[in-house]
Amino acid sequence: MTEAELQAYILEHYPQENAACEWKGWQNLRYNISGRKSEDLISYVSGIANMEGGVVIIGVEDANGRILGISDIGDYTAENLPFRLKGNCTNLNVEQMSVDEYITTDTQKIVWIIHVPKHQPRLPVYAHKQGWQRIGDNLVTLTAERKTIILQEPITLIEDWSREICEGATINDLSTAAILRARKNYATKFPHLASDLEDWDDITFLNKAKICIDGQITRTAILLLGLPESVHYLQSAQTQISWILKDRDNIELDYQHFPPPYLLQVEEVFQKVRNLRYRYMKGDSIFPEEVDMYDPYVMREALHNAIAHQDYTMSGRIFLVEFPDRLLFINDGSFIPGSVEAVIEKDAPNTQSRNPFLAQAMVNLGMIDTIGSGIKKMFITQRKRFFPMPDYEIEAHKVTVQVYGKVLDLEYARLLAQIPELSLREIILLDNIQKHKPISTQAATELRGKGYIEGRRPNYLISSNIAKVTGDKASYIKNRGFKDAHYKKMVMEYLDKYQKASRADITKLLFDILPGVLSEKQKDNKIRNILYAMSKREGTIENIGSSRKPIWVKTSN
Repeated sequence: MTEAELQAYILEHYPQENAACEWKGWQNLRYNISGRKSEDLISYVSGIANMEGGVVIIGVEDANGRILGISDIGDYTAENLPFRLKGNCTNLNVEQMSVDEYITTDTQKIVWIIHVPKHQPRLPVYAHKQGWQRIGDNLVTLTAERKTIILQEPITLIEDWSREICEGATINDLSTAAILRARKNYATKFPHLASDLEDWDDITFLNKAKICIDGQITRTAILLLGLPESVHYLQSAQTQISWILKDRDNIELDYQHFPPPYLLQVEEVFQKVRNLRYRYMKGDSIFPEEVDMYDPYVMREALHNAIAHQDYTMSGRIFLVEFPDRLLFINDGSFIPGSVEAVIEKDAPNTQSRNPFLAQAMVNLGMIDTIGSGIKKMFITQRKRFFPMPDYEIEAHKVTVQVYGKVLDLEYARLLAQIPELSLREIILLDNIQKHKPISTQAATELRGKGYIEGRRPNYLISSNIAKVTGDKASYIKNRGFKDAHYKKMVMEYLDKYQKASRADITKLLFDILPGVLSEKQKDNKIRNILYAMSKREGTIENIGSSRKPIWVKTSN
């Protein structure tokens, strides 16, 4: 990709520095691998590993993500870096660490994206003989509280089923067509290696793509690339994707089972799905006239996640159940992140996986996203189509994902279309309303204050009077309110004009423009907090009166 395309890619996938992401413009990289503590790469690797894992991006400017490139790497390479770091980072889990190397096609600048895994249970990662951690985008020494959390983590001994070698299997047990597709996908994922790829024989390629280990055929290789008759190497594991067609009454109409190679069979599964054109209700120009019922990205992400996270030791199948207006994706195993909300709200990669070796291979073949943002992107894609959000039903040993192929509530769709600034949190709350799921009293108060819902608990409805928030801007602003900076600016402008103000003056100034959802007492507290912040924290105003009868003026300095 070009320099501009690489910068756009980085800003899209890693938009800001935080606890899980660090940009570094180290052009002379070899002097920054293990140099001054708290300023070198091993310190940042320790800090990110001791949180939830994340990335260090080398060769971009800290301030804005501009591509600088790496001009002096020395004898380090993207392949040997993890093992070179291990010697300087005690307890670093290099087997789950990887480095993506990008070379811009127009300027030949090199950028490394280093994927740092989360620390192993009860094993803090040390650099310069001490631990580090992240607080926001700051690197600090490991606090006693964080170290205690790590040292008290439960240790669960989970073997990676997908990494095991299939004794007796050879490359002849793999599909030639699947290997060719894998090569094509790998070249697309790593375009800078496309020319080298032509010189690799199949075994070399499979090793490089982390599908095989030292030329030995793994269970991952059989799942993704194996011939159907090679599944006996997986012993008791059920290795089938079952498509089942049902009608509205849950009566089975048709079915078909798809064995490996999954890399090819996923497309065959989707050919069975009746992805019809869905026509929106007429009479509202905000909707396109027709659209596919199911977005291809959403379908692939759901099924690929099921493949990556299936508990193959449970001897169950992966199911894709098709109803007239929705799809169900079902896989065995618990949902490792715990909750969907945690995945969506967490601005960081999910470093845990039931089948790490399989997941890494699928990343390398472009089947799943390496930064764990696929689920969030599914929600955003459905939002852009004005469709309901995916439903996750999480049980102890099973995960079901339901994807809708139609509008359930026209008022919900209108809200999405007419108010593009809705946050994803608000959209999910509104989605619960349209599906008659409960929401908290606080959440309902927020939505009602903005004019999004009406009715009484628990029978809330999406508001039918959308003009309330789209046509009447004054009412919308009144319900939503402004940011605190706006109120503070008004106070300062008042003092510029009149030199001083009593509490009654400021109450009169702000009371009517505070969010309509607040009670009178809450508005009074809001004003008190604003004045406290301006006087005690920011020092922009001071009280020259008494505590009971304050007189506010601008600070004289």
